[in-house]
Amino acid sequence: MSLTLAILFPIAAILAAGFFYQSLGAWRDRRRFTRAGRWVEIGGGQKLFVVEKGTGAPAVLFEAGITATNLNWRHIQDKVAGFTATAAYDRSGLGWSSPCCSRRTPGNISAELHTMLASAGIEPPYILVGHSFGGLCVQRYAALYPEEVAGLVLVDPMRCEEWPPLNPDKQSMINRGRRLSAYAVPVARFGLLRLVINSLLGRSSGLPGRIAKEGGLGGRHVLKRLTDEVGKMPREIWPVIAAHWSRPEYYLGMQRYVSAVPDTVSEMCQAEPIRDIPVLVLTPGSSVPLSEQCLAKIGNNVRQVIAEESAHWIHLDEPDLVVDSIRTMVSNVSRPALSASA
Repeated sequence: MSLTLAILFPIAAILAAGFFYQSLGAWRDRRRFTRAGRWVEIGGGQKLFVVEKGTGAPAVLFEAGITATNLNWRHIQDKVAGFTATAAYDRSGLGWSSPCCSRRTPGNISAELHTMLASAGIEPPYILVGHSFGGLCVQRYAALYPEEVAGLVLVDPMRCEEWPPLNPDKQSMINRGRRLSAYAVPVARFGLLRLVINSLLGRSSGLPGRIAKEGGLGGRHVLKRLTDEVGKMPREIWPVIAAHWSRPEYYLGMQRYVSAVPDTVSEMCQAEPIRDIPVLVLTPGSSVPLSEQCLAKIGNNVRQVIAEESAHWIHLDEPDLVVDSIRTMVSNVSRPALSASA
């Protein structure tokens, strides 16, 4: 019995210390990093965290990739806020927003966004800007609420034909993402992920490489994201990214979003094309351009521009191209209104 206690007591002490470390860190993160935005009620006790900058019309609304947050748009939002009103937010289950209560499909997300914009007093018309999965969300919003949308900028939107059920070969990737996020939840609860992620973003020598080696594919994926995505974002927001990735709630949300990919694909395949709303699609030079058939599936007023120097994260590789695209869309929307008032 004494040997058992001698083993269990240190383990329990370490777990308790880790839980305290995580709880205290999460409390401090929330106090430090949420001052730039506000929470907006959307019903049922749920709140979405939104960051607003700039003034003018039309307002530009940013939708991030499948497990990304408003931070992914920070550098773009800062520039666009120089010539019009902007809003970037965290979807339910991500960032500082409440846990999600519905299936994470573009239709459900659009309904929440619609409620949030109305409750926040952010008035239409909107220019909707969406990256990857966020591109599907803004397409769905435009289809459901066309009278509120003045234009879309789709930044390498997710291609449904590449995912289940249209492409069953990628089901294993979805399953792996679900498993990794499920494993991460208890690790995050006891502070180990906070320790590791702060080390990764702080570039502490030795530990990131060891974690990647021991973590196999999952560890290498984290390092790849740091190199390909986070490494291109403003360094001042790295601590906020670390705060998001340290929370068990983030991985619960990730699991919900990844699990809903087949439902997302099915929903979008049945969606009607967007009518009479200008759409600009930015396609990376590293990808095959969208065919005329794919563009017609999006809408009847769609133009494609190739971002020659970009991979998937065009807004990180060629931010000026994205800003200029938004500026042009805003100008085109504003010009008729100015002509009418004259």
